[in-house]
Amino acid sequence: MNYIELNITITPNSEEISEILIAELGELGYESFQENDNGISAYILKKDFDLSAVENSYLINNLQNVKLEFSPKEIEQQNWNELWESNFDPVFVSEDCIIRAPFHDISPKPKYELVIMPKMSFGTGHHETTKLMMEKILDLKLKDKTVLDMGCGTGVLAILASMRGAKEITAIDNDEWAYKNSVENIKVNKTKNIKPFFGDVSLIKNKNYDIIIANINKNILLRDIKFYAKTLNSKGTLILSGIYKHDFTDIVNEAKRHMLSFAEINEKNKWISILFYKD
Repeated sequence: MNYIELNITITPNSEEISEILIAELGELGYESFQENDNGISAYILKKDFDLSAVENSYLINNLQNVKLEFSPKEIEQQNWNELWESNFDPVFVSEDCIIRAPFHDISPKPKYELVIMPKMSFGTGHHETTKLMMEKILDLKLKDKTVLDMGCGTGVLAILASMRGAKEITAIDNDEWAYKNSVENIKVNKTKNIKPFFGDVSLIKNKNYDIIIANINKNILLRDIKFYAKTLNSKGTLILSGIYKHDFTDIVNEAKRHMLSFAEINEKNKWISILFYKD
């Protein structure tokens, strides 16, 4: 499945405008971003690409004293994989937890060593939201818990949950390439108690989990919080990320509507994770 790389030239370029664009594009379904000297590059599945939606976005269309130039380019699957491999460095989540590709050699070996093949699925540990989620998974008591990883991507969060002692993990993604990549990474890491599925939140009907983790985006989280709340066991834990700090109030208010209690917020570079409990 191919992606579109949307290059946006910002004149004059500034960190503030880049952050506004990234936040707005995230709402439109863009999955990953790279800042450069001239502006930003944003990535979205080809099937979801709509340049007019970007150009007509209210926030983008009403930026003052700034000129934006849009240049889309299709990235073929193989080229994307080569790009990831050539730029993929090991990620040190903590002293005890490292994410590496199969072609990396790490010594000495940490307690938790996750081997993730860098492909088109976002979730190699480099993004702030993935690190936020992994740091929280390292904090939680997962032994003998049932876990749902919603929007699993590469499967990296599910794999760490397994290594941390979770009894059974369900990993779901609605992107076929992400699903296949997670299946591959689950096998490489020999985490046999993870069950990956290709689909969406409809797959969790009539299911129950002790812990639910979802690193997606604001709109999907707001839409699906009611389903997470319904399937979460009493005294269960919900951890959400993929959202900016300014999204905090909207997410918390929606969670409260479904009887979830706010417990904790963590932040990295204006990205946040939020932890809730079900009473």
